Amino acid sequence: VLLGAAHGGAPRRLPLRRARRARRPGPPRGPARAPRGSRPRRRARGGPLRRGPFLPAPPVQDKVHISSRPGASSGILLGATTLPCVMLARLIQLSRILPTDPNGAQEFAYLEMQYWAVSISCASVLAFFLWHLRQSANNEISKALKYGSLMVVLYLVTFLLFFLLKTDGGLLAMTKNGYLLCHGVAAVILIKHILEKFPSCSSFGEGLLVSSGLVVYFGDILARTLSKMEVSASSGAFIHTPGTQSEIATVIQGVLLGLFLLPLLYKSSLQVWVYCRTLGKQRTQAIEKRAEKGTGSAVFYVSLLVVLLFLVPSWTRLVQGLEVHPFVWVLNYMFTNSDERLLLCAYWIFVICVSIRRFYSISKQSKTERILLRKYYHLVAVLIFSPAVIFQPAFLDLAFGAAFALFLILEMIRVWEVYPLGHTIHQFMNAFTDHRDSEILIISHFSLLLGCALPKWMSSGFNDRPLAPFAGILSLGIGDTMASMIGYKYGVLRWSKTGKKTIEGTAAGITSVLAACSILVTLLASSGYILSQHWLSLSVAVTLSLLLEAYTTQLDNAFIPLVFYSLLCL
Repeated sequence: VLLGAAHGGAPRRLPLRRARRARRPGPPRGPARAPRGSRPRRRARGGPLRRGPFLPAPPVQDKVHISSRPGASSGILLGATTLPCVMLARLIQLSRILPTDPNGAQEFAYLEMQYWAVSISCASVLAFFLWHLRQSANNEISKALKYGSLMVVLYLVTFLLFFLLKTDGGLLAMTKNGYLLCHGVAAVILIKHILEKFPSCSSFGEGLLVSSGLVVYFGDILARTLSKMEVSASSGAFIHTPGTQSEIATVIQGVLLGLFLLPLLYKSSLQVWVYCRTLGKQRTQAIEKRAEKGTGSAVFYVSLLVVLLFLVPSWTRLVQGLEVHPFVWVLNYMFTNSDERLLLCAYWIFVICVSIRRFYSISKQSKTERILLRKYYHLVAVLIFSPAVIFQPAFLDLAFGAAFALFLILEMIRVWEVYPLGHTIHQFMNAFTDHRDSEILIISHFSLLLGCALPKWMSSGFNDRPLAPFAGILSLGIGDTMASMIGYKYGVLRWSKTGKKTIEGTAAGITSVLAACSILVTLLASSGYILSQHWLSLSVAVTLSLLLEAYTTQLDNAFIPLVFYSLLCL
């Protein structure tokens, strides 16, 4: 105002902020601005502060960065309850034959120990999540913390009650508890490794399911190994492994054990090779990279041969007493009185070749939605697996194990870019990925295969529910596929405003699974099976499983078959 009056004009109003700034006394200005290179740079709008030469470096954070799969909820409640519910359903199913089976008590006791191993693993991983997420203020994280805390408390209280009621104390009880706690520690180490090496590849619930499942599976391998070793005479007091495991299950366990140990052997062999190449020379990053590039493929193939030719047969000979190589045993099994198996193999090869060639060309040339293209593969899984479950169930167990081993080898070649197949496999698999696959791991084919295989593997041995081995094929191949296709084309009413699942799709999935069950019951009755499950309980199991498919944002190929299987076993 004063400036305007001094120049003889009308008083000029300044904006309120500038007027206040003008009235506010401040320090005197310097004679000159600092040189450009010595001034701290300004922070870009919406971006982080860029450090100049005089700004200190940000402090190093020692916390493990946990990042879940984008677009998915935490899934902690579902991941923490799925495997314990599966084991509990198996216990209920096995308890129905205890009065009549003389070996049922030993198998029940071992399955009960596996149940507590799963529970302790889930509780330990939940405690690990709580320890890392307790300082987050996100609403989703807060809900996960609440559910996780509740689950940990329930697990610990239940285990304490079981320990007080069923054990007599002493050294045996302490040894059993130590063995179970080792599962928990191993699960925490494994989930930490998964989240560090494969960030954004899974949600918290999916990581919990994978880590606890792998720990229990390898715990079973360790228990069977210790029970056969002479040095483990003391371990026989608390590890009672049933002697009813088939040779097919032992061969599958041996091959998977070798393939899961293959990364350790490959990495250690590669490091030894690089060290020997650079021994006595100046080790630079360029030399290490060139050595690893030139010899990585050869080291991988040599490590694979060592595992398959030496490690796997040694373990199968120790555990099952196989005198021949597992691959020779598989060939003898296939070509001995096996016209039906050879015809089934020819049928599988024909269906797989035709479907891959057809769908791969469609994915490259057509504008078909990726989700529909992937559901066509679910229908192909129905065509492949359904005849084998009815006519050759034991051979299907072996085929599932061979397919999973092949998928593991191909994924290792793709991830490590092993010459000459790494780049080709990567280009081929990218044609069938979706938003749930990351740039590091492609897990869709693994989840579909295991979703169909796990109910069949767990149904080996005693099974009074003929539809239980079909849990993965029915829920994924028929229910999930029909729900997605009908919901995509005709769905109008959505379950939620933000979700894509529709009520019409869920109704179509439930109807299609019930129709498929009626057809399967007729086929199984002609083969000698008797349906011991009421249609009301079957309808409840189908409805709950398809409602879970409509509600969850987790990897449905992993959770829905296990939930459906546990409901069928009740």
